[in-house]
Amino acid sequence: MLQTGKQRIDQEPAFLLTSVPWRESSLRVEVFSRHYGRLSLLARSARKRQSELRGILVPFVPISLSWYGVNELRTLHRAEWIGGWGQPKQLNLLSALYVNELVLKMTAREDPCETLFDAISGVMQTLSTASHIQGALRIFEWQLLQSCGYAPDITSDINGNPIDDDATYLMQPESPPIFAGNTHDDAIMVHGGTLKALSKQDFQSDEALREALILNRMFFNFRLPENLCSRRIMQQLMQY
Repeated sequence: MLQTGKQRIDQEPAFLLTSVPWRESSLRVEVFSRHYGRLSLLARSARKRQSELRGILVPFVPISLSWYGVNELRTLHRAEWIGGWGQPKQLNLLSALYVNELVLKMTAREDPCETLFDAISGVMQTLSTASHIQGALRIFEWQLLQSCGYAPDITSDINGNPIDDDATYLMQPESPPIFAGNTHDDAIMVHGGTLKALSKQDFQSDEALREALILNRMFFNFRLPENLCSRRIMQQLMQY
């Protein structure tokens, strides 16, 4: 990575989140970069058949981008293939779209977070190479919530007591775990073992995966009350 005058950035690792047509032949792309966070870039003439960018500006795989400009919409002048894995397939492709949509809607523009970039890289590699993906998705969701500052401390309960694997805890969007001896409206209940699995990023049971899905969805629904497009498509496909 080379930075000159804080206006030109060279060879920055990034993931493409989304792209939309811009005027006659260009694209406006939204990317998440390792050192600069989420950015909007204008890829001029990228839709032309002879453009060098056509086969490189693809989602789900790491790419190297170079751009210039100081406004909200920078100008992309070079993109290169980094490589590492292929595109996700079948239902894994929908999960990859879900990951991109979460990053797009949950992150603030130009808020760097290298740990989140690494989390995106990890989950995309799993979605492209593995068949069992639920654990990787739950871990990524939690890493995203932590990166955005929306995940509570789940290593102890609201009174500071260590989490007990066999105990049950009530969870609310903006509260640490509450021992299940109390009741609260709009809360869900999970086992301590699920909270520890999330903290350790290691799932050993289907029950923990199921509870982690419910827990993470509660946090996302609180921040994103509108239903995610990728989730809606997945639900429609599952009906058939």
